[in-house]
Amino acid sequence: MIGDGPGTGISNGFERATVQFRQDRDADKLLRTRSEFVDSLVIQAAETHLLSQTDVPIAVLAVGGYGRAELFPHSDVDILLLVTAERDVPVFPDPLSIFLRVLWDSNLRLSHSVRTLTECCRLHDGNAELNVSLLDLRFLAGSRSLYDSLCTGLAEVPARQSAELARRLIELTLRRHAKFNNTVYHLEPNVKETPGAIRDLQVLRWLATLFPASEALGELRSSLEGATQNQLSAKAFLFMIRAFLHLKAGRDSNLLTFELQDDAARNLAAKPLAPEEWMRMYFSQARRIFHAAERALEFVDNQEQSLFRQFRDRKSRLSTPDFTVSRNRVYLRNPGEILGSATSVVQLFTFVGRHGIRISWDTHRRLQPELERLADQFSEGAVKWAAWADLFSQPHAGSALEDMHEAGLLNAAMPEWKSIESLVVRDFYHRYTVDEHTLVAINHIDSLLANEQPAARRFHQLAVEDPDPANLRLALLLHDVGKGVQPGNHVRGSIEAAKDILVRFHAPADKTREVLFLIEHHLDLSLIMNGRDLEDPATGRFLTSRVGTQEDLRRLTLLTFADISAVNPTAMTPWRVEQLWRVYGLGVEQLRRELASDRIHQQSVTEPRRFGQPDLIEFLEGFPKRYVRIHTDDQIRHHLALAQKSKREGVAVEIGAEAGAYSLTVLAHDKPGLFSALCGTLASFGMNIVRGEASSNDAGCILDMIRFSDPNRTLELNPDEVHRLEWTIACVVRGSVSVTDLLKRRRPLARPTSDAVIVPSVRFNNDASDTSTLIDFVGEDRPGLLYDLTSVITRAGCNLEVVMIDTEAHKAIDVFYVTCHGDKLDESAQEGLRAELERVAVPA
Repeated sequence: MIGDGPGTGISNGFERATVQFRQDRDADKLLRTRSEFVDSLVIQAAETHLLSQTDVPIAVLAVGGYGRAELFPHSDVDILLLVTAERDVPVFPDPLSIFLRVLWDSNLRLSHSVRTLTECCRLHDGNAELNVSLLDLRFLAGSRSLYDSLCTGLAEVPARQSAELARRLIELTLRRHAKFNNTVYHLEPNVKETPGAIRDLQVLRWLATLFPASEALGELRSSLEGATQNQLSAKAFLFMIRAFLHLKAGRDSNLLTFELQDDAARNLAAKPLAPEEWMRMYFSQARRIFHAAERALEFVDNQEQSLFRQFRDRKSRLSTPDFTVSRNRVYLRNPGEILGSATSVVQLFTFVGRHGIRISWDTHRRLQPELERLADQFSEGAVKWAAWADLFSQPHAGSALEDMHEAGLLNAAMPEWKSIESLVVRDFYHRYTVDEHTLVAINHIDSLLANEQPAARRFHQLAVEDPDPANLRLALLLHDVGKGVQPGNHVRGSIEAAKDILVRFHAPADKTREVLFLIEHHLDLSLIMNGRDLEDPATGRFLTSRVGTQEDLRRLTLLTFADISAVNPTAMTPWRVEQLWRVYGLGVEQLRRELASDRIHQQSVTEPRRFGQPDLIEFLEGFPKRYVRIHTDDQIRHHLALAQKSKREGVAVEIGAEAGAYSLTVLAHDKPGLFSALCGTLASFGMNIVRGEASSNDAGCILDMIRFSDPNRTLELNPDEVHRLEWTIACVVRGSVSVTDLLKRRRPLARPTSDAVIVPSVRFNNDASDTSTLIDFVGEDRPGLLYDLTSVITRAGCNLEVVMIDTEAHKAIDVFYVTCHGDKLDESAQEGLRAELERVAVPA
């Protein structure tokens, strides 16, 4: 039943209105009835105990919600006592005290203030709420002339003062929105304060009052207050809910909890609904209000004509032939042309993601009638992978996806998204709906990449190591989409939905594998954090049985960080940050332990369809099992072709461009110092090595893969230099060109300042592998460092069995699996090698 909370002591008239509300759910009538009743109490108390007891002119005025005659069952009653001047305030303390006590005894929650005419007509720096409350002013009792003087004074307030009040109102509104993460999609929303709630309706009213000549603001307000034939207006809908909450709780309670959602779905809908469906109705109305409020804020903000505004506007113009940026919003130059193509629409949001500037309301409005036609194009796969990958690679991809969601583009591009839109999955841990949780998670990745989370610097380093963050963001976008179709097994549902979406996106096979892997395993690290003993060696083995490579582990760690962080703002506690980092470190250590000993042999090949080709099986024999985990079938066959070329020509060298870097692949017959020679050759051309691996098979064929950057853009500006570098590397491998001679031509580099130096660290581990000694090096990265390190290892008579190199900003993190005459290094050899490695790590 509606209104079965504690009694309120309000008059029989209001009690009858409460009973009527249970039947017709007409909150407007209920609020009006209570306001009228409180009017009678206040007027009677004022005339009996205040106005008749003093000669000082006093006007008793209603402000705030009471001034609007929108007094909810248990809202505060805000009263302003207006006097002419400050000298009049001390004259009536006793009558005022009696007046207030009488109202309190009538069970009213009273909030009062005493103000002078001058105070009310002045803008208050630290109390904008006072000025805003005066926008909802209503006379109750006392001096009508004093009230008229106030109205005249407020009407004569200079336009600049109204603009300043509007600016402060915008600041208060934006601050309130930010407190709730700028989203309407809270599982248990506050129907008064969250974005899209009643406070935003009031903001629209106040802005329309401050700018009475604005037709746009008036239309926005009217659009939320007018009912349709089959649906309450947004205002009536939220008023009904808040009145219901007050009556249920018997107090000023505005939180729509899970329990009250059940009750509301039974009692407030035209016919009983499932709570999830009723909440979708709520989010639909809240979204309308939030959009209208944002549009109103944008409109008022655009009225500002200060020099700073003009300067900012000039600075924010990032126009292209298709888009223009004005007042920090994106507008379409040629709407018909852009909106005619789904690919062009994706490029619009790629522009948003690149610059972090949201689309304008004009752009949003123009998109709406095109959604159905665009959905047909998306379903036919009209947008190719390159366009999608570009969108997901942008630094503000989260903002772009939020704009797409609000504009209806995600539903158009992925019909599967509709099943999680505004979906409430109830628990007392998550704060947001499923769709909002997903978008918040992607924003956490954007924030990590931008290094905007000081408490998560280590995860920032992991994020910047990923050469292509598009797959991580795409996996996050799809990781919970199954909750709408398979609630009992959402991982399986998400995988099935993602397969269809990736086909429509034309995702390549390797990208599809990465995305589906992340979706399938997105709960693994959380389960290990919370349910496994991290000190137990079996935990590391279990983890690597689920996660085959360090690249997959890194992406899965980042996805887990974002997924937990998006549960609620306090979910990623310092303890969880540390636990997740421990799990990552545990996985890295175990993967390194397995790298040298876990090799491919014919009897271990369990996929005959994949490796049934005899020459392919022979090529794979002896490579680390990691190799087949991180490469697609096409990549492996291409490496086989390069190996066959190397048999004919002595070496095969290939350089390819990647996102922001280049990749070098070399296949040749193994010989001492080969990997070191490759590093030296790249250094002689001014290249910086950022990642690499070296391994060999049982036939003595080495496969060296190095990712490097070109800080001087030599290869980009001189395409022929790519062929010269390939030719030089081939000559070095054959022995016809000396690396030492190449390095002599290298220009010396400036040493870093002393406070920027990372002290080198060299750690040996004979337990990490059954056959090799692991050398773990950490130090200041510089061009030529890897060549110097590998040269030392080679001169010491050691053989490099496996190499894994990486960088984090200016820190080099290199792992070498080495043997000496087929055995592990003894302590004496380790100490000698340690001294030499530390010496070359800091060049003279």
